[in-house]
Amino acid sequence: MKYFAIPLIVATAALASCTTERERPLPEPNRPAATSIEGTWTDPNGLISTFQAGSFNTRTTDGSNQLLASGTYINSSGNLYEISLTSLVQNKQSKVNCAMVTPDQLNCTADSGLQFVLKRQSNSVVVR
Repeated sequence: MKYFAIPLIVATAALASCTTERERPLPEPNRPAATSIEGTWTDPNGLISTFQAGSFNTRTTDGSNQLLASGTYINSSGNLYEISLTSLVQNKQSKVNCAMVTPDQLNCTADSGLQFVLKRQSNSVVVR
């Protein structure tokens, strides 16, 4: 029995050295497509803000469609956006920082400290 054990150990070691173990790449996790800020958003007062190709404007919805503010925006990092605007009502320039917390909600803080939420209009989602 001892004579068979040694060749068996040698054969097992030889087979173990011949097999190669390849690393399998891990599957890529399913990542949701980035959603752009572009589109039409409303605030709790019913004002409509539109973001398109780096330009921003806010208008009334009372039928006059009066322009209240306009400016520009940039994606400062990930889901954070910086809006530079001029209020035509107050004739004042300001900055607003917004975080896209969901594809349909922006939480914003003006440089004055005022906080507000914008909700995306359901027909204006832009996926990139």
